[in-house]
Amino acid sequence: MLTLRKNVLPAVLAVLLLSATACTSESAAGSPPGGAADRFVEPNVDAPRLEPAAGVDARAVLDAFGSRDLVGHLEALQQIADDNDGNRASGTSGYEESGRYVEEQLRAAGYTPVRQTFKYKGGGKNRKDVESFNIIAETGGSAENTVVVGGHLDSVEDGPGINDNGSGVAAVLETAKWLKENGTTPANRVVFAFWGAEENDLDGSQHYVDELSKAEKNQIAAYLNVDMAASPNGLRSYHDGDGSDFGDAGPSGSDRIEDVFAGYFKEVSLPAESTVFDGGSDYEPFLRAGIPVGGLFSGDAEKKSKAQVQAFGGTSGKVMDPCYHEACDTIKNTNADLLKEMAAALAYATAAYAAARG
Repeated sequence: MLTLRKNVLPAVLAVLLLSATACTSESAAGSPPGGAADRFVEPNVDAPRLEPAAGVDARAVLDAFGSRDLVGHLEALQQIADDNDGNRASGTSGYEESGRYVEEQLRAAGYTPVRQTFKYKGGGKNRKDVESFNIIAETGGSAENTVVVGGHLDSVEDGPGINDNGSGVAAVLETAKWLKENGTTPANRVVFAFWGAEENDLDGSQHYVDELSKAEKNQIAAYLNVDMAASPNGLRSYHDGDGSDFGDAGPSGSDRIEDVFAGYFKEVSLPAESTVFDGGSDYEPFLRAGIPVGGLFSGDAEKKSKAQVQAFGGTSGKVMDPCYHEACDTIKNTNADLLKEMAAALAYATAAYAAARG
């Protein structure tokens, strides 16, 4: 997560999907002031407003993700960081190897990943151009109602970034693999995205949105983001799409994304709460373009309250991720059970939108 300057199917899937007839804070650097609604650059983007499929079996999805090898991805990313100066930051050999790992996983699952290259201004006095890339993989399905599911692949330079955001990478990868293993072509195209240079200034996701035509923006029904899904003293949270809790609603359609995530947690009897759009992650470029956004977050440098301990367990008065943006953000800094629950929530929402009808 970006530092703020100081979120007709085959048998296998038929088990999960019933018939459609059945039933933190401060603005990021460079962000305009005001609430989320005030940040829209193109508030008139006519993105499709889908009704997500109501027949996704949340419990079945959670059970399926209980046995998926999410930790295996964290182990692989940890090894990559260990072999490359302790980090996976954009523009480094660690990032390149992280990208190759993701591409290999996607190809093995039957996708055809592509790199979207871009340049951004690096840090330091000289602010030299740095080249990086996003990794994009698509399913079949109608492009008229595209669902983009993403998380950032890079770490900060100070550490391996296994919670931030190896956990998100693992969740997106396993969602992509799970969907492909079901052997179905979704009704709506799903784009799986692994963003570069998020830790600089959301550069990868911003480049992706900047490269979209107005017509392509109109086709995106939802952007689902996952950033930090395994915080060791964490919680389960989803973004406040309708603005009812924090006053900063997302673009039209974001309320439905919030409802989908909230519905998942309710169905599987897991406490969860909403979190504010603070501009600190890759949903921000989509939000600013007027595209419906939502996502998952398990906490960073904020201290856990007594009420949150009652709901989620953990330690009151301690930060949710004590190794946020530090060298100690290793695989030991993650909560594997929380990661499975959050990854299942992402898969549930992805499946609901992939099968949705306008």
